[in-house]
Amino acid sequence: MTNLFKITGTVTLKKGAGRQLKSGGMWVYDNEIDTFSETVEDGGLIELHDFDDYFMGIGFVNRRSKITVRMLSRHEGEINEEFIKQRVKDAVSYRMDTVDTSSCRLIFGEADFLPGIVIDKFSDVLVVESLALGIDRFKQLIVDDLKEILKEYGMPIRGVYERSDAKVRQLEGMERVKGFIGEEFDTKVMITENGVKYYVDVKDGQKTGFFLDQKYNRRAIGGLCKGAKVLDCFTHTGSFALNAGISGASSVLGVDASELAVNQATENAKLNGLEDIVRFKCADVFDLLPQLEKSGEKFDVVILDPPAFTKSRNSIKNAVKGYREINLRGMKLVKDGGYLATCSCSHFMDPELFTKTIGEAARNVHKRLRQIEYRTQSPDHPILWSADESLYLKFYIFQVVDEK
Repeated sequence: MTNLFKITGTVTLKKGAGRQLKSGGMWVYDNEIDTFSETVEDGGLIELHDFDDYFMGIGFVNRRSKITVRMLSRHEGEINEEFIKQRVKDAVSYRMDTVDTSSCRLIFGEADFLPGIVIDKFSDVLVVESLALGIDRFKQLIVDDLKEILKEYGMPIRGVYERSDAKVRQLEGMERVKGFIGEEFDTKVMITENGVKYYVDVKDGQKTGFFLDQKYNRRAIGGLCKGAKVLDCFTHTGSFALNAGISGASSVLGVDASELAVNQATENAKLNGLEDIVRFKCADVFDLLPQLEKSGEKFDVVILDPPAFTKSRNSIKNAVKGYREINLRGMKLVKDGGYLATCSCSHFMDPELFTKTIGEAARNVHKRLRQIEYRTQSPDHPILWSADESLYLKFYIFQVVDEK
């Protein structure tokens, strides 16, 4: 492992550059860099210096990526096996204090000071997503440390699957990969969250197989669903719908455009004995909502959990239209005095813009919103202040009332 921890050279910032970094951020962009020393190796460790040669810290470098340096440490000193193990220990210890660890995100990249890697735990299985060249070299070491630490906590891991198949890897000059790390195992895993059972497909499910970030938001809608008629839009594998069903809803309709997701959701409903209450439909939500409105349908609770409508700053205008349209349609289907749960998981749709967009939708359909709760992602996806990219999920619960 000697070469793994070798400092390959020095990267120097332009004068006046690195503002985000200096306020606590974790990234240095390509346009902020003045020079690279000749020995710098892409994927290797470097020392970062300010324009006047002041030491700024140690990070990974990749000259093929717009995010050229990802910081690992602000301090002088050796990066070694013990350093990495301590970071992994700290990440696990934080989860033990803050969340139900039966299934949770154990490592959340920059927010756990291990930039570019995400590791989720589904029962006794780990799913790894490595998104940066530098951290990719440390992947096996991090996985081994994690398995050892979890075993000490009495949580042995029976298998590890890699889902490094996101397009963003190509921006780092890396191939998209997926497959077993170590021995093969059955990739259909059963988990229990908030008392609801799910089958998680870690091999072919979206992202790492299941969206753990909404764990406590799903639980938060439970109290509003007792005896209610519920519509869950963009249901994926049925998580909000099933939380509504288990909380005593009289009927739940979950909608998703993916047939695979709807089939999995239906299987999850049976697993919980909720198939008579919770049913699922494969349809485009944008097409279905106007049809439901036209046929005079009304619901006590409407849940909107769409995929990110924007993954870059360039497409924000279109995303705003999408969020406005979906919220406007959703509000029209809520009975007077009923409830709307709505969210955005796009980092680029910041809280202020999302709030403004919902407000516009309400005004357009002459509804008044009484805010019950504003929430973000579950604590196992920690928000690191000054690392803006770590705050991405915005979640509102409103009572919707007609204009009075």
